[in-house]
Amino acid sequence: MKSPASLRRPRTVLTVLIGVAVAGAVTAATIAPASAHKQTTVQQPKPTVVLVHGAFADSTSWNGVVKELRRDGYPVVAVANPLRSLSGDSAYLKDVLAGINGPVVLAGHSYGGSVISNAATGNKNVKALVYLAAFLPEKGESAVDLSGKFPGSTLGDALRPVPFTNPNGSQGTDLYIRSDKFRHQFAADVPRNQTDLMAVTQRPVTSAALAEGAAEPAWKTIPSWVLVATQDRNIPAKTQEFMAERAGAHTSSVRASHAVSVSQPGKVTAVIEDAATSTR
Repeated sequence: MKSPASLRRPRTVLTVLIGVAVAGAVTAATIAPASAHKQTTVQQPKPTVVLVHGAFADSTSWNGVVKELRRDGYPVVAVANPLRSLSGDSAYLKDVLAGINGPVVLAGHSYGGSVISNAATGNKNVKALVYLAAFLPEKGESAVDLSGKFPGSTLGDALRPVPFTNPNGSQGTDLYIRSDKFRHQFAADVPRNQTDLMAVTQRPVTSAALAEGAAEPAWKTIPSWVLVATQDRNIPAKTQEFMAERAGAHTSSVRASHAVSVSQPGKVTAVIEDAATSTR
């Protein structure tokens, strides 16, 4: 006949096993919410960066910047700015922006700064404006007005005017930078073999576009960032600093020519990404 102790042993083991199981369940229940919280944390998507080139350039002037932004996970659109009229170019950019879902960081170079200032007004998706060696016009101001506000621009002497006929039959004037002056005027810190190609492929801007007054600017209501190119021969550094201060922009500078997106893509990208992260 089995002893009472031997009869009780299975119950003791069973009791221990049940206790362990219950303790494990309590521990799991305690840990699970924190673990589940970590797994369900959703990171906000990065804004789309929209890049707008200026006069005497095209969208390939952003190639180095696009490469770095895409490497860092940003969706990017490099717009082909028509360079025909400030109001018309701005309307075109508005249509481009209307086709983009979600938040946008809008960056403009040179005359492209005037275009983004017009186009972003009233657009709630545009969270930041970035101006890179660019114009930040007040209402009614033109690129011509601002270029001559302080001494230092030598662009006028480097231009080659070419008459053309508008679709409505009126006459206009396209402006190019003379090929023999292009590197010195526009991109002195870019290798000559590259500037030789840039001179040939440059996009002309109409004289009317540069002389047209701006509409109510978006930098009055949208946070702005400015990168001043200190060696700029198109828009003097003092003019860039004046506009940045007037707009209350986050301002930095780099030793670069007017073609800052080509010669300093890393610095340009850093400013754009600073704007993007500061507004999220």
